[in-house]
Amino acid sequence: MAGPGNQQPLQPSAKPQASAKPQPPAARPTPPLAARPPAPAGAAAAPVRKPPQVLLINKKDEQLRLEREAAEARAAADAAAQRAADLENAARAARGEAPVAPVAPAAPQRPAAPSAPSRAPVGDDELFDMSGFEGLTMADLMGPDDSRKRQGGGAGGGRGASRVAPSQPERVAVPARTVDDFDFDADAFLAALDEQDFVGTTGEVVTGVVIGAESDGLYVDIGGKAPGFMPKKEAGLGVITSLKERFPKGTEVEVLVTREQNADGMVTVSARALALRQSWEKVRLLEKEGKVVQVKVNGFNRGGVTCDLEGLRGFIPRSQLQEGENHEALVGKTLGAAFLEVNPETHKLVLSEKKAATAALFQNLEVGQLVEGQVVSVKPYGLFVDLGGISGLLHHSAITGGQMRELREIFDQGDRVKALITQLDPGRGRIALNTALLEGQPGELLIDKETVMAQAADRANRARNVLRQQEQSAG
Repeated sequence: MAGPGNQQPLQPSAKPQASAKPQPPAARPTPPLAARPPAPAGAAAAPVRKPPQVLLINKKDEQLRLEREAAEARAAADAAAQRAADLENAARAARGEAPVAPVAPAAPQRPAAPSAPSRAPVGDDELFDMSGFEGLTMADLMGPDDSRKRQGGGAGGGRGASRVAPSQPERVAVPARTVDDFDFDADAFLAALDEQDFVGTTGEVVTGVVIGAESDGLYVDIGGKAPGFMPKKEAGLGVITSLKERFPKGTEVEVLVTREQNADGMVTVSARALALRQSWEKVRLLEKEGKVVQVKVNGFNRGGVTCDLEGLRGFIPRSQLQEGENHEALVGKTLGAAFLEVNPETHKLVLSEKKAATAALFQNLEVGQLVEGQVVSVKPYGLFVDLGGISGLLHHSAITGGQMRELREIFDQGDRVKALITQLDPGRGRIALNTALLEGQPGELLIDKETVMAQAADRANRARNVLRQQEQSAG
């Protein structure tokens, strides 16, 4: 009997397993396959079939097409040869020569079809062998271009096809036609152009008649094949509430072409653009003449006031106002203003109330007039004389006909001077004066200045005649 320290393991009642490896699962049952018939005894094993890689290119259709095109080309060549022969016979008949016999077209030669050699049966590996296609492009596989063959008269064939070109008959040279052969009539061409009355060049001023009015504009007949269209905003200066009331049918209007004819022959015209152009031309003329204009102030901003002049928006800076500190109170008032800047290209119109006071004095002056003033400044080139709000320049060469040692020898600052106006420039605000014309003899002012000044009014009449003579000789 064994002790507790040497106990034996219990043995199972079942039979021990031979191996501890897991068993694979049972395979799914498959339906039974149909029994194949047994191969005959002594037969060779069939080769394994491979999927087709490329199809063979049949050359027969291509050869038929090339032969058909060659036949068409030969027929065209025969027709051309016959036409050339007819023209040559006609020329010979005109010269009184006998016609030549027509050249019979050459019979086409067809290449002999090579006999197909007997080939042994091949297998799939040889039938679908791709080694012969190595290095070929898609263009090689597609064959030559059909359109190029037709343009080339069917010359040239595909691979393995040879043909003999038909003989070409001798061509007769046909003289080329000149321009005179087309009977071109320049007078008829010019007459056709005159019938087309093209109107509506951009920038052209035309007169038309209103033939219709829509909500967005007017239709004006200006003599073209289609009426001109004038948008509502281009109907004139200012705000127009009703086009039909302002422009009834039959109203004659003068407009400016702003866009030339479109595909339908219609042009775009504008009465507003023409009015603005005329306004700028009028304002530039007023500026050139140095006129003072009356404007009504209709607004203000921090820099000055705005006004309206001939439909144009003008601006008067605060520095050019007589009451620049309280310019807001000028709205609604009418001011006299002169021009500082007129620029139609930039639409800039700047006016000055202060300059208008000076321009008003210029309107009361004329060349040859005797004026009196006070010397306010002595400069190396002459004396400035105050004429009551404006200054005139008495140049040192116009003081006397004699020789002066210095300017202050005759007149000094603060002296009263009587002088003749010899030149006026209202635009630049310049007045040229002259006292030498009042002298009886050159240098009289150096000897007896008081007598010359006392008799200045009587001597001025003689001086005016001298000025007129100078103007006539200069003109």
